[in-house]
Amino acid sequence: MLTSMATNEAFEGSRRIAADFPYRSELLANLSALILLWDSPAVQGQILAKTGGAVDQQSHAALRHLAAWGPMRPTALSEVLGTGASHVSKIVGRLEDADLVARSTDPADGRATLISLTEAGEEAARGVYELGDRMITEVLEGWSADDVTLYTELTKRFVTDAINAADHMLARGLRPVD
Repeated sequence: MLTSMATNEAFEGSRRIAADFPYRSELLANLSALILLWDSPAVQGQILAKTGGAVDQQSHAALRHLAAWGPMRPTALSEVLGTGASHVSKIVGRLEDADLVARSTDPADGRATLISLTEAGEEAARGVYELGDRMITEVLEGWSADDVTLYTELTKRFVTDAINAADHMLARGLRPVD
């Protein structure tokens, strides 16, 4: 476990503002700052520790992905967590020891293994999402209901358009700059 001073230094090192990113788009710069902050293992770990989270940050992320997408092969879990197979094996081992996940044979390929949430794992994963709900509630506590509704609608539109654009970019790459 990191000491309090080291954790605070890691948190401070994770904070970014839009001006840190030389994008022409202020929106992209702000999104980059937000993603780096919220996706930081140091920030997530410190928040979980102070909140009394029962699992470490990596296990927290694994539970979140397994709850969202269902049983996964270790290689798929490794990809979504952005880490290597040996690290995923350690994460899964910790979760197995806590009776939060179980391994089974993949019915589509008897040679492969699937990682699934146990009943206790499903409850723990619901807790992970509850923490996210608590976090967004704190972020938006000074906002009016109308502002939250408007931001939510614009965010839904943005995400839909971003997913569609990503599909096009994956098929053809980026358009040339005009």
